[in-house]
Amino acid sequence: MASDPNTESTVVVVSPEENALVETDLANQNEAVKQETAALIDAIKKRAQAEIQAVGDLTRETYLNAVRQAREAIEQNQLIERDRIEQSIQHIQQEADKNWHSVVAEIESFGTRLTDAAKAAWEKLTEPKA
Repeated sequence: MASDPNTESTVVVVSPEENALVETDLANQNEAVKQETAALIDAIKKRAQAEIQAVGDLTRETYLNAVRQAREAIEQNQLIERDRIEQSIQHIQQEADKNWHSVVAEIESFGTRLTDAAKAAWEKLTEPKA
């Protein structure tokens, strides 16, 4: 049986900060507009957090696997002197750390862009009608 989406209700938990923002900027609007706007802000925020977490988890796992594989490969090759093995491990760790910082910076930049997009959307939603 198909249900009418207009008759279904969904419970959305909105943070106090989002509620305060909506109440302040949409003081003259009805409750339905306030609730939907708060839900939109919450959805944007949750999506951004999920994306950042997913990229962080993937990158961290990739980093750890690369270092582990490099260490195992070097440990299995006994033809190289011990000092060279340690230098190689340090070099790999430095490169992986540099790459990790680069990825973290990209994630932060992505989060900032998402925040800016949410702010722009908010400003567009709340701008007075001409």
